[in-house]
Amino acid sequence: MATSFLWNYTKKFVTASIITVTVSDRYVTVIPVRGDSMSPTFNPKSGSLMEDVFDDYVLVEKFCLGKYKFSHGDVVVFRSPLNHKETHIKRIAALPGEWFSTYHNSDVVQIPLGHCWVEGDNTASSMDSKSFGPIPLGLIRGRVTHVVWPPPRIGAVKSIPPQGLAFF
Repeated sequence: MATSFLWNYTKKFVTASIITVTVSDRYVTVIPVRGDSMSPTFNPKSGSLMEDVFDDYVLVEKFCLGKYKFSHGDVVVFRSPLNHKETHIKRIAALPGEWFSTYHNSDVVQIPLGHCWVEGDNTASSMDSKSFGPIPLGLIRGRVTHVVWPPPRIGAVKSIPPQGLAFF
């Protein structure tokens, strides 16, 4: 009797695990946001103990990866072009083929096809395309759609283009 119960429990656990891994790998996943490079969108410091202790957790959808459908202001998760073990969360500032200039320098840059320019909302502490240039679209792991933790911050993430960009 105990063996039958254990076997049934094990089958259900393995089935649930396989389904969870498949959904997480192909459709949606939840990840933590570390650091303050995307503040105030993520991890704002409000003085509240709860918000200062807990990192934001966000929902990342992966349906956008099929045809690389992105827009200005989308917040994306991507692998670092310098270290594939690192994951970053930034906002898309420019898309493939566009010419633009940021307020950080006077250079006008054309984004190569198959690449995009990403920047953090907190430009003072963000390692982004200003540091490593345009990123290949193939490094993008998904688009952030919602904050799911902590409870006071649950809600949709707005797709707002970064300020200070000039397009040509």
